[in-house]
Amino acid sequence: MPVSNMIESIRDALGIALAADDDLLILGEDVGRYGGVFRATEGLQERYGPDRVIDMPLAESSIIGAAIGLALEGYKPVCEIQFLGFLYPGFEQLISHVSRIRYRTQGDYGMSMVIRAPMGSGVKSHELHSDSFESFYVHIPGIKVVVPSNPYDAKGLLLAAIDDPDPVIFLEPTALYRAEREEVPAEIYQIPLGAAKLVREGQDLTMIAWGGMVPVVKEAAVQLVEDQIQCEIIDIRSLYPFDQDLIVQSVKKTGRVIVVHEAPRTLGVGAEVAAMIQEQAFLFLEAPIMRVTGYDVPTPLGALEHVNRPDVNRIKKAVQQVLHY
Repeated sequence: MPVSNMIESIRDALGIALAADDDLLILGEDVGRYGGVFRATEGLQERYGPDRVIDMPLAESSIIGAAIGLALEGYKPVCEIQFLGFLYPGFEQLISHVSRIRYRTQGDYGMSMVIRAPMGSGVKSHELHSDSFESFYVHIPGIKVVVPSNPYDAKGLLLAAIDDPDPVIFLEPTALYRAEREEVPAEIYQIPLGAAKLVREGQDLTMIAWGGMVPVVKEAAVQLVEDQIQCEIIDIRSLYPFDQDLIVQSVKKTGRVIVVHEAPRTLGVGAEVAAMIQEQAFLFLEAPIMRVTGYDVPTPLGALEHVNRPDVNRIKKAVQQVLHY
C-alpha cells in the first residue's frame, strides 16, 4: 500500500476526482502552473488542462463568486483558498449565497462545492496565515465543515466532501501537511461526513480534539500513562454536523471530559460540544467539562504562537484538574 503525507493524499484525492468527473473544476490562486502554495495541486493542470485547473485572480470573493455560478450550472467546483485567513473577503458570498441556495430555491438548486483552506499555527507563519476561526463557518446553516488530522482521513473525507450535494468547507491543518506519513490506499474510498473517530480507548477521561490538536492530545495521553491515567481520545473530524453519539457514549464510560482546540476560547466549537454533553450526558459527569484552547487574542506571530497554541503541558494540567475535582 502506498505511503503518503497529508498534502500528497489531498493531491491524490483531487486527481481521482478530476479523472472521475469531467464536471469537476479546481479554482484558486496559483493552483495551476505553480501547483498551489503548498503544492496540493502540483501536476494537475498538466494532466487535465487549464480549463479544469484554473488560476484565478488574487481576489477570494471572485473565486467563491465564480464557483457559485459554476455550481448552479451543474459543475462541481473545488476552490483552494491559500490560507483560512484569506477567506474573509469571500465570507459575504458564503453567508449570503453559498449557504442559502438550496433553501432559497426550495430545493430546486443545490450547491455542490468544496472550499479548501489551510488552517492553524505551528509553522511560524505571518499574520492571517495561521488563524483557526473554524467556528465562523460552523455557525452558518447550510454549510458543512470538515477537519482531517491525518493523511488517511484527509483523502477519504475530501472524496466524500466532493461527492456531497451541499457546500463543504474543508480545513487542512497546515502543521500536519508533512508531519507524518502513513499507508493510504491508492483506490477510491470515502469517510462519511459527520462521523467522528475513536483514536484511543481509555476509561479515566475523554479528550476531544480535531485537526492539528489531535497529535498533541495523543502525545499527552502517552505521557499520562506514566501516571496510570488512561485517556480516551475522540477526533471529531467533522465539525458540522458532528458525531454526538460517539461522544456521549465515551462520556458515559469515563465521566470526565476535556475539549482541546486551537481557536479562541469564547464561542469556539468546544463550547458547543460541552453544551451538547451537558444536555445528553449530564448525570454521567463526575466533574465539570474543561476546555484547553487558544486565548481570545488575534493569532500571534511566529515567535509567540507557542504561547497561544495548546501544548502537552497545558493538556496534562487540565487532565489533573478534572481528575482531582
